[in-house]
Amino acid sequence: MVLPGIFKPRKNSEADPKKSSKARDSSSQSPSRRSLSKSPTKSVKESELRSRQRKSASRSSSKNVLYPDIHPLNLPPDEREKRRSAMSMPSDSPTPMDIDRDGDTSSPPSSPPPTASNGYSDATNMATDDTDMEGPTSPVPPPHRFKPATPPPPKPALDPEDCKALGNKYFKNQDYVKAIAEYTKALSLEPRSVTYLSNRSAALMSANRFEEALADAKQAQEIEPQNAKVLYRLVRIYVSLGRPSDAIDVLEHISTFQTVTPAERAAATSMQSHIKQAEDALRRGTTGSMVIHALDQAEKGLGLGVEKPRKWQLMRGEAYLKMGNVNSLGDAQGVAMSLLRKNSKDPEALVLRGRALYAQGDNDKALQHFREALNCDPDYKDGVRYLRLVQKLERMKEEGNTAFRTGKWKQAVDLYGQALEVDPTNKGINSKLYQNRAMASIKLKDYKSAISDCDRAIALDSSYVKARKTRARAMGESGNWEDAIREYKAIAEANPSEPGIQKDIQNAELELKKSKRKDYYKLLGVEKDASENEIKKAYRKLAIVHHPDKNPDDESAAEKFKEIGEAYECLSDPQKRARYDSGEDLIDPSEMFAQGGGGFPMGGGMGGMGISPEMLFNMMGQGGGMGGGGFTFSTGGGSPFGGAGSSRGGRTRGGGGFPGGFSFG
Repeated sequence: MVLPGIFKPRKNSEADPKKSSKARDSSSQSPSRRSLSKSPTKSVKESELRSRQRKSASRSSSKNVLYPDIHPLNLPPDEREKRRSAMSMPSDSPTPMDIDRDGDTSSPPSSPPPTASNGYSDATNMATDDTDMEGPTSPVPPPHRFKPATPPPPKPALDPEDCKALGNKYFKNQDYVKAIAEYTKALSLEPRSVTYLSNRSAALMSANRFEEALADAKQAQEIEPQNAKVLYRLVRIYVSLGRPSDAIDVLEHISTFQTVTPAERAAATSMQSHIKQAEDALRRGTTGSMVIHALDQAEKGLGLGVEKPRKWQLMRGEAYLKMGNVNSLGDAQGVAMSLLRKNSKDPEALVLRGRALYAQGDNDKALQHFREALNCDPDYKDGVRYLRLVQKLERMKEEGNTAFRTGKWKQAVDLYGQALEVDPTNKGINSKLYQNRAMASIKLKDYKSAISDCDRAIALDSSYVKARKTRARAMGESGNWEDAIREYKAIAEANPSEPGIQKDIQNAELELKKSKRKDYYKLLGVEKDASENEIKKAYRKLAIVHHPDKNPDDESAAEKFKEIGEAYECLSDPQKRARYDSGEDLIDPSEMFAQGGGGFPMGGGMGGMGISPEMLFNMMGQGGGMGGGGFTFSTGGGSPFGGAGSSRGGRTRGGGGFPGGFSFG
């Protein structure tokens, strides 16, 4: 059997070079591609794709001759531009695919392209297989043969050394705010720089911001514990803040690795010494002025604008309480109020103010402050102690006052004495207790004890006027009216506005006159408040003893018997006794109108005698004001007391109009 294709002449294939090349191309293709080329259903898109691939391959082969190993993106700019221009120009030479496309445009394929077994079309496989070929899109770049050098890190916008230099300049010019700002910028770049921390600490100290300076210095110390410059700055900050103990601890640390001179220790040791002196003075109970002096010396070492430490303020308030005078008690309250403005729930400040109020005698407010302090801190021992103390003292004082009001003088003296033992340090309350006990002693006619208690009260409070008046009264009633008058006049000179002091002086002067006359009570041996029966019994007893018949040889007995009778005559008559007791019998009636030729010198005494209007009315009549005996004033002259005698019947009663029998005619 003869196959016609085998015996075809060979020259035909050689004669047509295009056909031979076509055959070579077809033989070099993969079986699948050959089957596509033979398939009558080949699509136009596949032919276009192959045409573009061949064009790209031919161009890239020609262009890569000069730069075979360089990626197009790495070519020189002029070469890249040439290649870009060449790729954008259309191709003029037709290709077999172009021809096939032109001849095949009249009839589109009637069936879809064959599908492979994996579900994808053959055209898709072709496109996938040809991805290694260069096409119109950007080719896959080859791996770079060199690694670019790492760029240097960007230079920071701020240089910390420049900030430090600028800060030093501001510091030298004493512009501490700007210096602090520059050091802060440097620290924002190098937060653990000891130099920057130390410099900012120095600037903060110069700006009197010691708490912030302390924070920087302590942070620098933590980074470099043996940096002497930082440590000495820390010492100065502690001293400026009033913390000498902490400063001395730092100095001891410095001494472990270098020598610390006495001059470097002077500020801290001096401040600590003054504080210890103040503490010792308070503990020993010495005068508060020593404490105040020591605190004043210690406060000289504080930095400008630094607030006094709270402990020092409490010590100062305690010292003011020990001083105990009016001004110091006010200062103690001022210290307490300054602390309470910062913290109204400060138990120590509340107790301090309560103690000041207690010393001033305002026990009710003092108890309120003590209770409030215990509400803030129920375990505060001082609050409990002073609350109980004031409650006990107030209770005993009130019991003494009750006994005094009810006339239990002896019991009152005892209760006041017990109250004085409760708190010997409270000068204000104790001075009042001494004065109250002196009043009870006067009632008991124990004038010596009364004067002694008044002296103690005045020693505790030199401005206690009431105690001075009580002492003058005790002096007078003990018979020493000259000293009593001097005391009253001294009180009036020191306190001109003291109520009733002028009347007290007048009464003392009258009592002095009375003391120079015969003392009828003393003659009879009775007290001034003796009853009529006591006076009668005393007279009878003395009359028997001094009767002339029983003492015929004693000339003085008759005189004594006469004086006893005179005393009994006066004291047994209520009206005469009243005149005698009030001193009316010592007043010359003509002196009552001695000022200006007549009239009543109201407010200035009677005729220079110091007689008050009340005494005048008593002299005009007994038995209830101006009643019991009237006076008749007539315009015809004569003595205004013309009918006045020692008996009640010697007065001429007027015809009415005024109670007491006054009639003007």
